[in-house]
Amino acid sequence: MKITGVRSHVLSCDMPETLGYSQQYYSKRTAHLVEVSTDEGLTGWGECFGPGAVATANAGIVEGVIAPMIMGMDPRDRDVCWHRVYNLLRDHGQKGMPIQALSGVDIALWDITGQAAGLSISRLIGGRHRDRVGVYGYGMMLRPEPVGELAERFADEAAAIRDTGFRATKMKVGLGVRDDIRLAEAVRRGVGDGFDVMVDANHAYDVNDALEVGRALDDLGAYWFEEPVAPEDREGYATLRRTLRTRIAGGEAEYTRWGWRDLLASGGLSIAQPEVCALGGISEYLRVLALCHAHHVPVVNHVWGSAIAVATNMQLLAAMPPLPGGLHPREPWLEFDTTENWFRDEMLTEALDIQGQVAANNGTVALPDRPGLGVVPDPDFLNRHRIDR
Repeated sequence: MKITGVRSHVLSCDMPETLGYSQQYYSKRTAHLVEVSTDEGLTGWGECFGPGAVATANAGIVEGVIAPMIMGMDPRDRDVCWHRVYNLLRDHGQKGMPIQALSGVDIALWDITGQAAGLSISRLIGGRHRDRVGVYGYGMMLRPEPVGELAERFADEAAAIRDTGFRATKMKVGLGVRDDIRLAEAVRRGVGDGFDVMVDANHAYDVNDALEVGRALDDLGAYWFEEPVAPEDREGYATLRRTLRTRIAGGEAEYTRWGWRDLLASGGLSIAQPEVCALGGISEYLRVLALCHAHHVPVVNHVWGSAIAVATNMQLLAAMPPLPGGLHPREPWLEFDTTENWFRDEMLTEALDIQGQVAANNGTVALPDRPGLGVVPDPDFLNRHRIDR
C-alpha cells in the first residue's frame, strides 16, 4: 500500500455569539482536517490543532512540506513516516506549527492502518481498558459583558451542565484576580457542593496572581487549576503545585516526548493534559503517555476541535491504562465543549451524539470499536464549510 495524496480541509463557520478566553474573543469557529489517500482505496482522517490563520498556515505545511516527504511510503509504516518528517523538520521547528501539522498527518496514518487491519485504533495500541468513559462538560466561556451579568450567566450555565448529566464542569477565567474569583464563586454556587469544578486560566496570570486565585479555589474545593501561568514558567508551575491544595493541570501547549520529558521533570503538574492533535499525533502521544505514567502523573487528555479530534481521543481513552490501578481507580474523563460546534455535531455521516449519551447513560459515553477512528466526515458538509486558501 502506498500514500498517493495528502490534502488539508480548513473549515470555518460563524458562531451564534462571540465567546472568549483569557487571550482573545472570537466569533468564527475553525477546524483543520487532514485527508490521506492510498492506492488501495483506503482514506484516513486526522486533525491539526490550531484556529483561524494558524489552521491556514498549518495547511500549507501539511500539503507543501510534509506531503512530499511521505508520498509513496506505506501508510502503515507510520513511525517511519513520523521520524522521517521530524528529522527533516528538526532545523525548522521542534515545537509549534510544524508539529501540529505532523499531528494531523500521523492520526490519518493510524486511521488507515486500523482500517487495513480491521481493528480500531484502541486495539492497535494494545487493547481496551474500558468500553465507556465519563465526560466532563466545559462551558462558561468569557463574553464581552459586565462581570456581574457574566457571573449570573456562569452560575446558570454551570447548573445546566450538571443537570444535563455531565460528571464535572470546567470554566474559563481571565478578567483579573478579583473578577475571576467572583466568577469561580458563581460557578460553585450554581453547581453546589460535591460536584467537581475545574478552572482554566489559559496562562492568564503571573505566579503571584495565580497564587491569589489558587487560594480562593482551594477554599471553593476546585478539582484542578489549568494553565495558571505561561507554559514556559516551569518554576511557577512547581511553586503553585507545592503551595496549593488544588491540583495543577497543564501541558496542552507542550510538544513531543522531549518537551514533555522536561515538563514532567520540573515537577509542576498534578494532572497532565496532552493534546494529541498538537504534540505530534498518536505516535508521539503514546510516548508522552508513557512518560507521564513513568512520573506517576495521571493524564486527562486536552480535547478541542471537530469530531475527528473527539473520535481520536475516544480511542486513546479506551486504551489508556488506569493509574495507579486497583479495584476502584479514578478513571480518565473525556473533555467536551458544551458550546455550539457544528464541526463536532454535524460533520460526520454518523454522529457521535455525546450530549445524548451523557444524558441517557449517567454521564458516560460508549467508546467506538470500529476499524480505525471509526468515523467518516460527510463530504457535502466539508464542501459547504471549506474555505479557499
